Amino acid sequence: MTPGKMVEGKVVVVTGSGRGIGRAIAMLMAQHGAKVVVNDIGVALSGEGGDKTPAQEVVNEIRKAGGEAVPNYDSVAEFRSAAKIVQCALDSFGRIDGVVNNAGILRDVIFHKMTEEDWDAVVNVMLKGAFNTSRHAAEHFRQQSSGAFVHMTSTSGLIGAMGQANYSAAKLGLVALSKSIAVDMARFNVRSNCIAPVAWTRMTASIPAKDPATQKRIEQRKLVTAEHNAPLAVFLVSDAAAGVNAQVFATRKNEIFLMSQSRPLRGIHRAEGWTPDTCAEHMYPALKSGFYAPTERTGDVFPWDSI
Repeated sequence: MTPGKMVEGKVVVVTGSGRGIGRAIAMLMAQHGAKVVVNDIGVALSGEGGDKTPAQEVVNEIRKAGGEAVPNYDSVAEFRSAAKIVQCALDSFGRIDGVVNNAGILRDVIFHKMTEEDWDAVVNVMLKGAFNTSRHAAEHFRQQSSGAFVHMTSTSGLIGAMGQANYSAAKLGLVALSKSIAVDMARFNVRSNCIAPVAWTRMTASIPAKDPATQKRIEQRKLVTAEHNAPLAVFLVSDAAAGVNAQVFATRKNEIFLMSQSRPLRGIHRAEGWTPDTCAEHMYPALKSGFYAPTERTGDVFPWDSI
């Protein structure tokens, strides 16, 4: 491995890489020697419209710096369309070695007002979209006995957020998808990991500043640029991460966290079995000290500013 060229010679697809975190990842992948497919359909945050400019601008920047990249404008949300993203890598560079599932949209609304369209639009891009691109790449990874997936999850799903039931469900679903891919494809030397990133991007810029505390947090978040999330993504695609599989990381500026996954916290049993009454009389008081707070959100678990 050439120093400073962590993914030299690899072909990497980065979805949603026309702006924000995806752009930062695509740029650093290229800087470290990867040939990059910059996938972005250039939609608004809500998933509407379309513009080829963002993807092309990232490609132009990579090429200007001496790297190799091609733009792609196919949607991850449709299975056949996602196949064209992977095919773009094959047609342009002859192979595919990594997929970073970063594409996403927002339809934030309090749950009792969320529409079916709000739900479907977000889940189709983030969760189904990640399945689509991963599934099409998986066959090539299997045949070559190598490959790496990186899925961008969120603490909104890992911990909780207000007004983001669709987004949170999709992001937590990505963790389960990643783990399943890791289990199914480990025999083919294929890895799958998740990153929950933090950065000031178009998505976080949409957070309403309703009070001074929120405004203060927003001002601090503006100091956390998208570029802080890219190094871990490049590492996870590289051969240096050969022993890293089925993990969930979180990044906050200069901090990297390994996040927990679902495991038993404590347990009790009754030899005669359980009834609804004994659940109330025995189970509930015995386990309730381990309950998570129902209103706990990311800011409660990470109460300090990113450092």
